[in-house]
Amino acid sequence: MKLVGVVAALLVAIGISLGGWFIGTALVESRQPLRTVTVKGLSERAVQADLGFWPIRFVATGPTLQAARTSLEASEASVRGFLGDRGFAEGEIQVQNVLVEDRAAGYNAGSTPDEYRFVLTEDMLVTTDKVTELADASRSVADLLRQGVVFSSDSYSAGASFVFTNINDLKSEMLTEATTRAKETAAQFATESGAQVGDIQTANQGVFEVLPAVEIPNDRPEKQIDKKVRVVTTITYFLVD
Repeated sequence: MKLVGVVAALLVAIGISLGGWFIGTALVESRQPLRTVTVKGLSERAVQADLGFWPIRFVATGPTLQAARTSLEASEASVRGFLGDRGFAEGEIQVQNVLVEDRAAGYNAGSTPDEYRFVLTEDMLVTTDKVTELADASRSVADLLRQGVVFSSDSYSAGASFVFTNINDLKSEMLTEATTRAKETAAQFATESGAQVGDIQTANQGVFEVLPAVEIPNDRPEKQIDKKVRVVTTITYFLVD
């Protein structure tokens, strides 16, 4: 009986020792720092704008409201004819606003010549998917000047603007490419550090940007028809031995 008790006590002691060893080993392993690498993947596509806008503002003056209105109507007819000759439909041309100013009622009324008493300003907007034709038309605005159309200075210098709207058609393909490039970078880093790429810890797909094809300082990027779509993904991978 004594021998059995001694053996039992010995087994219990061994079990406690082994249990302590396993717990200690687990604690050591849990305290090992996680090895990760954070990389970025870039994807870009060259695209052409698919929607264009051209705000056109022109003015007319006259000694009477009727005279100014007649002049404005003539200018509007010239603008519509100019746009129609270049293939733009009536539905693509909208009158946004007409402003009337009586300068004789202003603060400096006494210094205003009679022939310029009434000033009428009309805003038109061309909205179209014929972006190439719109760009050509905005560059040919001198033809309207020769017809006597007087443009407001801010609108004349603004010109046409172009946007790209079909970004959803590119998202899946570009995200796949960006993720692949990020993993290639992570694999290169892992090889150099004697490890392998494991699972993804965190991932940020980034923001899709539509940028001008050529970035020109102090230029309006929306004036360019040619664009580039860019996305940068940021991914953190685990590294394993």
